[in-house]
Parts: sequence; structure tokens; C-alpha cells
Amino acid sequence: MADLPPPVQGPTAKEKKYDRQLRLWGATGQIALENSHILLINSGPGVVGVETLKNLVLPGIGNFTIQDSSIVSEADLGVNFFLEEEHLGGYRAEHTCNLLKELNPDVDGHVITEPLESWLPQEGALKPYTLIIATAPVQPELLAKLADHASAALIPLFYAHSVGFYSHFSIHLPPAYPIVDTHPSPETTQDLRLLRPWPELLQYAEAKTANIDSMSAEDHGHIPYVALLLHYLEEWKKDHNGKIPETYKEKTEFRSVVTQAARTNNPEGGEENFDEAVAAVLKSLNPPQPSSDVKEIFKATECVLVGEKSPSFWVIANAIGMFHQKHGVLPVPGAVPDMKARSVDYIELQNTYKSKARRDLAEVVENVRFLERNNKRQHPADEKDIEAFCKNAAHIKLVRGRPFHIVQLDASSKKVVTWGDRAKSIAQTLTLPDSLIPLYIAFLAWDEFTATHAKDGLGGAPQVPGEQDPESDAEKLTGIAFKMADDLIKEANAAIDEDEYATIKGQIRQFAQELVRAGGAELHNIGALTGGMVSQEVIKVITEQYVPVDNTCIFDGIKSKSMVIKV
Repeated sequence: MADLPPPVQGPTAKEKKYDRQLRLWGATGQIALENSHILLINSGPGVVGVETLKNLVLPGIGNFTIQDSSIVSEADLGVNFFLEEEHLGGYRAEHTCNLLKELNPDVDGHVITEPLESWLPQEGALKPYTLIIATAPVQPELLAKLADHASAALIPLFYAHSVGFYSHFSIHLPPAYPIVDTHPSPETTQDLRLLRPWPELLQYAEAKTANIDSMSAEDHGHIPYVALLLHYLEEWKKDHNGKIPETYKEKTEFRSVVTQAARTNNPEGGEENFDEAVAAVLKSLNPPQPSSDVKEIFKATECVLVGEKSPSFWVIANAIGMFHQKHGVLPVPGAVPDMKARSVDYIELQNTYKSKARRDLAEVVENVRFLERNNKRQHPADEKDIEAFCKNAAHIKLVRGRPFHIVQLDASSKKVVTWGDRAKSIAQTLTLPDSLIPLYIAFLAWDEFTATHAKDGLGGAPQVPGEQDPESDAEKLTGIAFKMADDLIKEANAAIDEDEYATIKGQIRQFAQELVRAGGAELHNIGALTGGMVSQEVIKVITEQYVPVDNTCIFDGIKSKSMVIKV
């Protein structure tokens, strides 16, 4: 019994519970979720906010807090699946929180039933939270306070709005939001370095293709295609003054060379390894140059001027930039695609790439430690983070977060929206066929209407368009939207044909009337769908994986269309 191996350790209960999502964002992503504390400021009908939280509670966020002073009414029962008749008269926040917690006992939920107007100004009110989600309507001055806090604390802020068949959400990210693990498609991650091979890789290829013409059919049909391409590249260079195939025409000719080298009398009927080599020519014979996104990171001020308090990301980025400047390439990721080959040959090829990846990593680590010593950094970067950066170096992404539109007071006490440096781009998008910018403008007009109209006329609770006088409200909302569109065209200095602009205004009027017709109500299916989209982006932001929306998404539930714009 003493000689028996120890039993294989099976997955833990937690790993079984979160198995599917662990495959998506891994252990580090799950830890980030569990360390998060999300604040939901749940205004209006509150459907989209609760549906967003539902999709965050299920995968296991650590904590959530619902700020909502509303009392459960009959209207809530028809659209909110987390409220029942027995909850009438109680606080909506308390009852939705209790039912949300039942979905996942690992998650802690909290409530704040004090009105936002009196709670938010309190000192330290927002300090505990790592991410904030606000649902419309929120008074502009309060939304501006949330945005100011998000900017100062460098935490993400989401603003979601769902009315009738339409919805949109916006994300305010920190000014520099880098993503290392963007999860690119497998087709884009292969970096075989066929045009920049290192000595060990060339030696491997030479060993596997030695006496290639006199090989047995069995051996000839199992040469790894990487070795085949390297072999025929060397043959090509002999006949082309040492040059590699660069143009499409040359690559096509080279592909023909490889095709003709395959044996047609192979007893097995064909040579799959040569087919793989032919298929890889166009996608693999490209210089290993960093993408424009990666070059942007290397040139960023935060990367060039790393210092004592710089986040580890920028120190590692600077170190990899040093590596690239020295070698002209990024570190080798070390992964090798599956291919037709004998196991022993394939493992040897894998080890060749992994050995190179380890050497490149060691050099980058040395660069990082050099920068840390020079800048007297107290907390060295984790080598696992450096390794992850090296593996994903070709696909890292930097999102420059920026605030979303908030209606502001001007000197004449009227509400205005300025478009800034995005005016020209937004104006150009406005004229595109099937553009949803007219819907976005209608939503902004909706925000302005609620900010300037109160139910009691004395600055109390906001009046929602269509709640009291639909016909009059439709004209008012359309007028506000038209002025916003005019201001956009003027600010962008755009020239739009009169007939075309008339068509755009017709679309704006149609969207505005539909928003008024809804009377501020949320449809559960649209709220649930929007909540799914928002929660997906929240998870991207918390885990710092995948690339989030930058920075506004608009959804038309009537036509089942969505559009992403940067405002």
C-alpha cells in the first residue's frame, strides 16, 4: 500500500459550481469578481438594474449594495420578477436584495433606502465600492457627482437606461484602462516566427527535413509543417538572392512550390502535413510586427515615464518595449498549434518554442527588475503577471476611458449637451444608413426633460415624459431633441443635405414619440436583455479580461439592432 500513488485530487465544490465561468476568465478573474463590491443606484422602474445584478450575483461577485428609496407598488409587480404581491408597501431595495441573495449564498447583499439626494452628499458615501451602476433617471448634478468620484477614485461607472422597446448604456472608465488578457481568436495568436527563426528552430527544421527526397512515405507524411515551411523557405532564398516571399504573388508562387513537393503516390492517399503547410503560407509568412494598439502602448506617456508609483502594467510594458527595441520582435508566446506529426517530433517542436519563450521571459523579467531598481519601487511586479504579459504581448489593448454625456446647467439655467472632440465623428455617424444616433439623441433629450420637469412643479421628483400629458410631452421632447441635433451639426461644422437632415429629424421624432408613449415604463424582456449586456461589460471590466464597450451602446428592441459609439 505504501507504494501506491496518492489519489488524484478532484475538483473542489467551488470549482464544480463555477466550472463554466472558470473556463472563460480563469481563477484570477474569479478572484477579481469575489473581491468586488458593486453599488447599484436603482432609479426609475428599476428593472434593468436588478436584472444586471442578477447576472452578477450568479457568477459570484463578493458584495453588492442597492440604493433605492422606492416603495413597492402594483406597477412593479408587472415588470420586476423579484417582487411579489406580499412585498407591496415595503422598500423595493430590501425585497429585491433578499431574493437576489437566494440565487447565490456566497454573495453578500446590502441595502440603502435613504433617498439619493440626501445620501450621496454624505462624506465617504461612495468609498466602499469598486464599481457603480446607475439607472435613469438620475438628476444631472447627482450623476455628475458620481462621475467626479469615478474619475478621482479611478473606478468604473455605468449608466443604464431602458424605456419601452429601447435602451442604452454608457461606461465611464479610468483615463488609462489597459487589458492584458483580451482573449483573441485562436487564429490570430499563432506566432511561429517563420520569417525570424532563432538558431534552435532552424536546427530542428534541418534535422527533420534532412534527406527529405529519399525519406520513406511514412516519414515524409509526418514531417511537422513548421519544419516543411522553414525548409522550403531556405530553398526559396537560395534562388531569390536571400530574400523571402513578400508580395502576395511571391507567396502564391511559394505555396505552389510546397504543393508540388507533396507526394501523390503516398499509400495513405495524401499528405496532410503538406496540406497544413500550404494552408499556413498566407497567414504565417508575415513579419512579426506589433499591432498599432501595441505600439500605442509603447509610446504612451505612462509607459515612457515609468516611476516609483507607476502601476505594474506600465513597468512591464516598458520592459517589453525595451525587448522589442533590442530585438525588433515581441517575446515568443511559446504556443504551437496542433498538426500532423509523430508525438515525439511534435513534443520536441513544442519544447523548442517553450524554451525560447522562457529565455525571452527571463530577459523581460531582468528588464523589469532593472526598472524597479532604478525607480526605487517598493513592490516588485509578480513574475506570473510578467509571464502573462509576455504571452499576450501581441494582443494587449489600452482603452482610454472618458466620461459619458451628462446634461449640465449653463448660465441661463438651461440644460445643454456638448459634443466636444467627438462632434465630427458623431455627426458623420448620424448620417449613416440605419444609424442609431437619432435614438441616442432622443435619450439625451429624455434626460434633459426629466431634469427640467418636476411632478409638483417645485423641483421635487422628476416628471417622466408621457407620464402626465403624452401629446404635449411628445412635442416638448421632440423640440429638445431637434435642438440637440442642430447643436451637434453646428459644433461639428458638418454640411448635411436638407432632405437628408429632414429624414434624420423624422427618425428623431419617431424615437422621441415612442419614448413618450412608454411613459417611462420598462418592458421586462428589454430590461432583462439590457441587463445581460450591461452585466457582461461589468464582468469584462472587473476581471480586466476581454475588451469592453468603448463607451456607449444603443439598442433598438423593435428592429433588434445595436450600435456602439464613443461619445
